Amino acid sequence: KRLIPSFNRILVERIIPPSKTTSGILLPEKTSKLNSGKIVAVGPGARDKDGKFIPLNLKEGDTVLLPEYGGTEIKLGEKELVSFFF
Repeated sequence: KRLIPSFNRILVERIIPPSKTTSGILLPEKTSKLNSGKIVAVGPGARDKDGKFIPLNLKEGDTVLLPEYGGTEIKLGEKELVSFFF
């Protein structure tokens, strides 16, 4: 399945930080929520008041910072995605 956002929306998959380092040190649970994610899909863009097309300057694979609150959570198969207006 593939979900394509419309207008100036983006779909982001949150990055889950590792629970331990490469040397085996366990990290505290405070680091379990990271406010960054990888863009999975990008909408084509939107139009301004004059009707001119404004494309988004993001592309699939970019890493972005996410707000703590906001966005629409979407579950697509096993993946949990978040949709944002940009």
